[in-house]
Amino acid sequence: MVSRRQFFLGLLASSLLGGIIVLVGMSLIGSGGNGQNIGLGNPSAVTTSFGEIDSSTKDYIVPEGINFIKASRAAVPAVVHITNTSTYNRSGSFSKWFGRGERTRQSTGSGVIISKDGYVATNYHVVDGADELEVRLDDNRRYDAELIGVDEDTDLALIKIKTDNLPYVEFGDSDQVDIGEWVLAVGNPFDLNNTVTAGIVSAKARNINLIQSGRERNYGIESFIQTDAVVNRGNSGGALVNLEGELIGINTAIATNTGTFNGYSFAVPSILVKKVMDDLLEFGEVQRGLLGVTITDADGRTTDELSGVLIREVNPGGAADKAGIKANDVIVGINERAVRTTSELQELVARQRPGDQIVVKFKRNGKQKETNLTLRKKDDFVADLSPEEIQLSYKIEGSTFIDINDRIKSRLRVDGGVQLLELGEGAWSEAGILEGFVITKVGDVDIENLEEFQQLIDAKKRDFYVMGKYPDGEKEYFRINW
Repeated sequence: MVSRRQFFLGLLASSLLGGIIVLVGMSLIGSGGNGQNIGLGNPSAVTTSFGEIDSSTKDYIVPEGINFIKASRAAVPAVVHITNTSTYNRSGSFSKWFGRGERTRQSTGSGVIISKDGYVATNYHVVDGADELEVRLDDNRRYDAELIGVDEDTDLALIKIKTDNLPYVEFGDSDQVDIGEWVLAVGNPFDLNNTVTAGIVSAKARNINLIQSGRERNYGIESFIQTDAVVNRGNSGGALVNLEGELIGINTAIATNTGTFNGYSFAVPSILVKKVMDDLLEFGEVQRGLLGVTITDADGRTTDELSGVLIREVNPGGAADKAGIKANDVIVGINERAVRTTSELQELVARQRPGDQIVVKFKRNGKQKETNLTLRKKDDFVADLSPEEIQLSYKIEGSTFIDINDRIKSRLRVDGGVQLLELGEGAWSEAGILEGFVITKVGDVDIENLEEFQQLIDAKKRDFYVMGKYPDGEKEYFRINW
């Protein structure tokens, strides 16, 4: 057992040893560790991780290559706070006591000014369902915003405020962004006005099945830039910029199990953003061309190719079919750009419009081939019909239906059906169905021709389902509220 005398002697020895270590350390600091006295230098200058601050001028002397300040100054004035106000009817158990009535709901997000005359890019989910949109600028000015257009397939939207001479961000080239590159995220997390966070690009062309999971039809396009810049609720629609302050993405989502940032955030790349914004401004909707194929990643399990996009099925009459592409081909390039994953392919095609021609490089049985392909739109089959083929039609609830010909039957591999030629206001448009859709079944009954379809519809006195295919071969069903 240690005696009290031994305990105090040990404590004294430990104290002496600690003092010696401190003295040696201070000596090394004073000498710069190499026998030279570096001192403190100019007492009015302080060095930080961002560079040197001169207290006499308050200016930053920023080392080249670590310019967070320049990027922040460029981006912050162009990032806005968006408030989405919607109304809904109160119902449920409380209505028994307080009665029915309208209630308001508010949500907030971010947006990026992309032109001096007030156009703002943001996410679709930021403006979804809005009865009113208010934009607050960095200088606290507030404006009502007009919704110009949305694209659910990329979760993007374009809105407009009525003012001019606004600060805005220049579009950068997201193709030139490298993994490991510094980036900044600017937005309004938790309603904290214009917060800047920094991180690096962790990955490109990332698919997290975010857009697809929330949609009935699987046209979602995901090719996100993944970063570790902190993004939280309210950052959606905000800017992802490079160190030059150029817009390289719109922050859209985070990977989280808690609802707050867990280490990864995702942004729609700027080249895709610009194409969508241009379409919404010019046409009010996105002009999107389709390959007409069913695809999956080539990973060495179902094909000998270790990268690329495997064609599982080619839709008859679609763009790929006309260009000679077949099932089990592996697409490895588009327009001189290498293609390694389905996300990369979807993004490259989504940049184009119907009628655009692209060069497709693919492998068939290990041999590389190349073909020119003209992208098509969903309702191309309707345009293919001659006047003689649409003389007989059936119109109900504002929409017009016609028989399908043998050519369409062959392309879609169906025995019969009717096609929606013109969509008007009414039950069909409210169901979300688009022109060109071919109905092959009403309820549980297969449809052979227009006469059978008319007899079934005329007899319907309550809601029912219709099933069929779009011209690109995608199967779908809709509930018609009669």
